Amino acid sequence: MLRDGRPRLSVRSESYGAVQTKTSAEFRSAGRTNASAPTWVLVMTRLGLIAGNGKFPFLVLDAARAQGFEVVVAAIREEAFPEISSRGAASVHWVSLGELSKLIETFKAEGVTRAVMAGQVKHKQIFSSIKPDWRLAKLLLSLATRNTDSLLGAIATVLAEEGIMLENSTALLEPLLAKSGVFTKRAPSEQERKNIEYGRAVGRRLAEYDIGQTVVIAGAACVAVEAMEGTDATIERAGEIMKSLASAEGLVEAPTHRKGRDEWGTLDSQLLSRALTVVKIAKPGQDMRFDVPVIGVKTIETMARAGASCLAVDAGRCLLLDGEAMTRAADEAGIVVCAE
Repeated sequence: MLRDGRPRLSVRSESYGAVQTKTSAEFRSAGRTNASAPTWVLVMTRLGLIAGNGKFPFLVLDAARAQGFEVVVAAIREEAFPEISSRGAASVHWVSLGELSKLIETFKAEGVTRAVMAGQVKHKQIFSSIKPDWRLAKLLLSLATRNTDSLLGAIATVLAEEGIMLENSTALLEPLLAKSGVFTKRAPSEQERKNIEYGRAVGRRLAEYDIGQTVVIAGAACVAVEAMEGTDATIERAGEIMKSLASAEGLVEAPTHRKGRDEWGTLDSQLLSRALTVVKIAKPGQDMRFDVPVIGVKTIETMARAGASCLAVDAGRCLLLDGEAMTRAADEAGIVVCAE
């Protein structure tokens, strides 16, 4: 609402993601005077945000507010950072992972008809002590498999039946999607390229079954694959495996307290040839409404601790958080980051 009392309408062009704000008079005038102007479609100015953990929800919230949306946050109590409450949302409601009915009732009471999911919700939470309400329990019992796609897809269907449509979580963050190329000063070595090629082949087969999105390769051999534990835990596990192999072969001295790959002590050329390559891929037919691959500074820090030297992601289907800070951290650690 403008100061003079005229309503302000949010409108979206049919070009992807473009959002503009016009008064009702401006909207009518644009339609009368310019036959070549884009076709404008009225959209709601209120957007729901289902927030998990990490920085992703904050980026979505900031981008939505910058584009004129009033954001109603449904923060997952077991996952979302408490700082989300002071980020400038129209309102913030804390809901448990098991409270699907409360989520729906909250959005309806706030007049939300469009929403996005952003931020990680650990898959293993499905099997935790969280008690589902009757609606979520019914949904879980109806699933043939409890992988990410089937669970979140079913939740999206329930929300749609209640008049709440889920939008692509990356719709407001297109500039953060990885572009093809090498982001760091160093490009992949010949061995790292072989690891990436093999890792992509393994990862795509795993993704067909929605098992995980990350594989860790060394010497063109698969060291670890992601399941319920998440990307960081997978990378850490791969590092522990290589560390145990090195120790068994007498290739390392006692661990030091230094950061990065040096924390393992003195490494010889045989172990260095087995530095880890992390490959994070999108699923075939990746549903951009949820479970979009995301990397950031934390990913690089985890890789450095694990002794990983290269990270490869899918161009156009992976979000790069922290931007320059992530690239700077990778360069400092000697880690390659690339997308194709």
